[in-house]
Amino acid sequence: MFNIGFSEALIIFLVALIVLGPEKLPEMGRFLAKFSLEVKKAIDELKRELELEEIEKDVEDIKKELEDPLKLLDRIDSQKNDQTKSS
Repeated sequence: MFNIGFSEALIIFLVALIVLGPEKLPEMGRFLAKFSLEVKKAIDELKRELELEEIEKDVEDIKKELEDPLKLLDRIDSQKNDQTKSS
């Protein structure tokens, strides 16, 4: 997710150990793990919503494409009915 290597992770861990101390480090690790999980869930939810919106748009486009031929068929039928009535 963050695209960091082992050496960068080790440096971050050592700085966190110095700044937070050994007592608070596990607590901060749990917090960061929970936060990372929540961010991942939010991103996944957003992706699903965007995919759903795209699918809905495609369905609307298909509906529009189908409406035009149906309208044309209705006009043809009405003209046909008008011709048979006038005959």
